[in-house]
Amino acid sequence: MLSEPRSGRLAAWGNALLAGLVSPDDAVLAIVGEDAVHRVEGLPGESGPVGLTLALGRLRALGVTGLRVALPAPGHPLGLSGPPDFNARALDAEEAVVCHGAALGLVPEVYEAGPDGDVHVEVVWHCLPVREAPPADVPSLGEAERELAEALREATEVLSRLDVAGSGPVAEAAVDAYRARAERGREVLAPGYPPRAVRVLELAQRVGLLISVAYENGHGGAVSASEISARALALRPVERTARRAQVAAYNAFVEERERGVR
Repeated sequence: MLSEPRSGRLAAWGNALLAGLVSPDDAVLAIVGEDAVHRVEGLPGESGPVGLTLALGRLRALGVTGLRVALPAPGHPLGLSGPPDFNARALDAEEAVVCHGAALGLVPEVYEAGPDGDVHVEVVWHCLPVREAPPADVPSLGEAERELAEALREATEVLSRLDVAGSGPVAEAAVDAYRARAERGREVLAPGYPPRAVRVLELAQRVGLLISVAYENGHGGAVSASEISARALALRPVERTARRAQVAAYNAFVEERERGVR
């Protein structure tokens, strides 16, 4: 959760493009990020993989008016609505984008190519049919913000008591890296998102950072099996809450449109 999921970039900047707030070139540049290239395979009306610009235009022509994010994990189909084949692919990738306005979804498959020392990343988005139904377990922005603040307080108390709150060189380096990313452009979300969505996503990313630091720092002061188990129990619901908050933030654009806010 330290880095923005590819589904988040696709949904956020795809929504901005569909709303006419950014140009196709700017949207594609933001979606691809540090990857080499993204293609979309399986689009209705296309016989093979196509580039993102053409794919987003095709989705608009098919009636897509917005994009939602799903970040499922085992036992938690967050943001999904079926069918089972799509859910299984999304769970394997741990992320997906679900279209609003057409029964389609996109799941990324990531490839590394090139010789040692010059490896680059290519992404193929598989376009598949989805079930038109409410996404699973996605809270409102207000609910996500409240749940995240409460879960963070509870987890911090437990981790502090077990002396695994995240300290030392590894934690400091992770925090510095996060701050550097946060200050670079401040583009947490694409244009058109409400300020509350940006705030919720930033908080969810900070919580994700703390969770990662706690895991990467080993067991800290939790030397007994019961203390290690207590730490895992403390982190698990916080991680789940942070993922729910991320999805709520990315999906806020479509939710506001459905309510007639924009």
